[in-house]
Amino acid sequence: MRQMKKEPEKTRVRRLSGKGEMAAFYLMLAPFALLFFLFTVLPVLTSAGLGFFTYDMISMPKWNGAQNFLRMVVGDEVFPKTVTNTLKFAAVTGPVSFFLSFLLAWFINEFKPLGRSALAFLFYAPALAGNAFFVWNVAFSGDSYGYVNSAMLSLGLIDEPVNWFRNVQYNTGILIAVQLWVSLGVAFLANIAGLQNVNPEMYEAGALDGIRTRWHELWYITLPGMKNILLFGAVMQIQATFSIGSVITSLAGYPSVDNSVDTIVSHLSDVGITRYEMGYAAAISVFLFAMMAVTRVAVGKMLDFLGR
Repeated sequence: MRQMKKEPEKTRVRRLSGKGEMAAFYLMLAPFALLFFLFTVLPVLTSAGLGFFTYDMISMPKWNGAQNFLRMVVGDEVFPKTVTNTLKFAAVTGPVSFFLSFLLAWFINEFKPLGRSALAFLFYAPALAGNAFFVWNVAFSGDSYGYVNSAMLSLGLIDEPVNWFRNVQYNTGILIAVQLWVSLGVAFLANIAGLQNVNPEMYEAGALDGIRTRWHELWYITLPGMKNILLFGAVMQIQATFSIGSVITSLAGYPSVDNSVDTIVSHLSDVGITRYEMGYAAAISVFLFAMMAVTRVAVGKMLDFLGR
């Protein structure tokens, strides 16, 4: 019988060394993987399962099949309005905030380190202060002491104070502006870091290949070199856009006038925290998660075209 060749010693040592490195890698990854499963994966799976039950946090959950999901379509008059409002906010604040955070980072990146740091802090400050949007509550207060009402009364533009957040004609535009103001945050800092990490040699190589304008540099070098950072920023903006709730509830209250600015998250909070309809709240959260996942895939597909 033919005897098998003996594996060379160097090859065997290299293979064993590779297995040791992988074992160390998995060992270091284990704590994060455990926490990620416990606090992210498990809650998502629990919510998906709880959506098929009736549960009020007092009695035991009772199976009701797909009734909670059907209720969103045919049994809840407020839910379709919140979906429309959420998509409206997302369609405006998501893309605008995403492009604005990149453009600001791109411009600020041209400053010297001290000026860049100062401007980065200035634009990030609203996101750093969690309740910074309350300054808008003072500015657009519905009485004559609000800054906007006071100025307009002094100029004779209005005869009596306007309750801005309780007026359907104005509340959507104001709240979109507030959301844009507070939504730069992580995506803005990520873009600053991404711009700093683009290899400068790529610009030199581009100049040799015929790239002459900053716009060509942006399209053919900067954006492709930041594709992963842009995807991260897009994911963060998707999360911030679709989870709009606390800002609107704090400024316009819940329910708002004719549910004009109520979002899925504010409705979800009312269903789950106020009414304790946890099964229905879980079904709404599953719907919101699906919306965010579909949008994430669509944005990822669009970013794949960068630099092509």
